[in-house]
Amino acid sequence: MSAAAEQARGAAVEPDRLDPFSTPRDVDRVFGHDEAIAEFETALRSGRMHHALLLVGPEGIGKATLAYRFARTVLAHGDDGEAGDVPANDPVFRKVAGIAHPNLLVIRRSWVEKSKRYSQWIGVDEVRRLRAFLGNTAGADTWRVVVVDRADELNQNAANALLKALEEPPPRTLFLLVSSAEGRLPVTIRSRTRTLRLAPLADAPLSAAVRAALERDGVEADEKALRLALTLAQGSVRRALELVSGEGIELYDQIIANFEALPALDGAALHKQAEHLAGAGDTERLELYLALLLGLIERLIRAGATGQGASEAEHKLAKALVSKDNLSSWADIWERIFEARAEAFALNLDRSLLVLNTWFGLQELVQEHPVEGAA
Repeated sequence: MSAAAEQARGAAVEPDRLDPFSTPRDVDRVFGHDEAIAEFETALRSGRMHHALLLVGPEGIGKATLAYRFARTVLAHGDDGEAGDVPANDPVFRKVAGIAHPNLLVIRRSWVEKSKRYSQWIGVDEVRRLRAFLGNTAGADTWRVVVVDRADELNQNAANALLKALEEPPPRTLFLLVSSAEGRLPVTIRSRTRTLRLAPLADAPLSAAVRAALERDGVEADEKALRLALTLAQGSVRRALELVSGEGIELYDQIIANFEALPALDGAALHKQAEHLAGAGDTERLELYLALLLGLIERLIRAGATGQGASEAEHKLAKALVSKDNLSSWADIWERIFEARAEAFALNLDRSLLVLNTWFGLQELVQEHPVEGAA
């Protein structure tokens, strides 16, 4: 595929973009992940770069942003002994951002015109593009980079096709595989990569990354809401931006109000919430809602066990709902909600019922395991 065709294709296909923010390709600075960057740069300078790197870590912490930083560095400096990032005004930066560099191939989920939605998995036809890309003798004397985002979305046939390329990679080729769910990848693929494990961002780089994104893309945010978003984000830039730019804070407030009412539940209000969350095309809203709910339960469990790690409102909830005697029950319901969420999305089950059953389960837990002395 020509660079012009790839650029046109890239403009239309952005399955994981969080509007209105820039794509990871357009971001000119990585916050945090200093150890991974140092390891990569040392390997490049020494000439001992592994042919395939697997960037693993939680959702939204900058894995794809880091992968494109690595891609720019290799395409600009792979042969000159340099290893620093490429400035935004460099032609290589602009070509990578536009997926217009002839030595870059991006493999990801594709847009299905018939259904007007993105495919659920990366199909084998996407990976088959590797054959022409790697067989292009015009790039044989320079580095070539393949970004697979996200590798855990490869279907079985696509994974098998990628494995063949990983088993016999051409010289001076770097595969960058991005994954938030390493366990979904076949062991055969994992065994042929070098894994870089990336942790959630600490408070300082998280705040810097989120504020930089807001400034870069001209999105205004209330400072109080921003501070709350940073607290709830659990080291994820994407989660913080979802919270501060959309209805995330409103969803969080609804969850807090429901918890404060337990074991009572307002049936009419709960059904209204479920309908709002389960509407067609609202997958991202429901995913955010459930992520916030699961994150809150995690923090309540931690606060119940240690007395630390929660905001004032969450600390009050922990005192009212969680004790050392019922910690295991809270851990069990976290696991049940997590599994029910995965099953509902995988099998396209009734999502309003998922929300209702989640709260009925929480109501039952609080009724059966009350905290002694709680109001």
